[in-house]
Amino acid sequence: MLKSLIVRAGLPENPSVEEVVEAVHLMPYGRPAERSAHGALTEWQGTCSTKHALLAAVLAEQWPRLKPQLVHRVYRCTPEDAARSFGPAVAATVPGKGLWDVHRYLTVELDGGRVVIDVTFPSGPSWDGSGSMPIACGRGSDHLAGSDPDADKRALEEAHCDPGTREPFIAALASRK
Repeated sequence: MLKSLIVRAGLPENPSVEEVVEAVHLMPYGRPAERSAHGALTEWQGTCSTKHALLAAVLAEQWPRLKPQLVHRVYRCTPEDAARSFGPAVAATVPGKGLWDVHRYLTVELDGGRVVIDVTFPSGPSWDGSGSMPIACGRGSDHLAGSDPDADKRALEEAHCDPGTREPFIAALASRK
């Protein structure tokens, strides 16, 4: 998968971990037709789920010592949170009482501890190669993904989210420029 990422992102032949993370980070936010790491790579756009699945696969393949771990955060987003983080157009899609969402990010092992990498939105800060990045959502409860992260996320979405309110929110995030 790394070779495809190198070609798609215009990376050097032997990229560093930081270059790979930044390439996925700069990938536009948007839901690929095929909701997978492959779909994100092929369409060169992804959501929190597909971008982190792609990054986790490449890191596990090339730098297994990092022990990438996908994490799902169940959190509540209010209109105020959305306005502050994403602007008024996205905030307009969030009901007054807020909505529940499930966000995916990644952790890696560095210097004996876990470091957060969240490459969801290209507008966020870049990774410095050592410290944690901010998580692109509010506080919530974190759930380590198991052997089938997509099934884990779907189960959390079914338990916590209302698709009627969540889908317009995700579409608004994807339409931001």
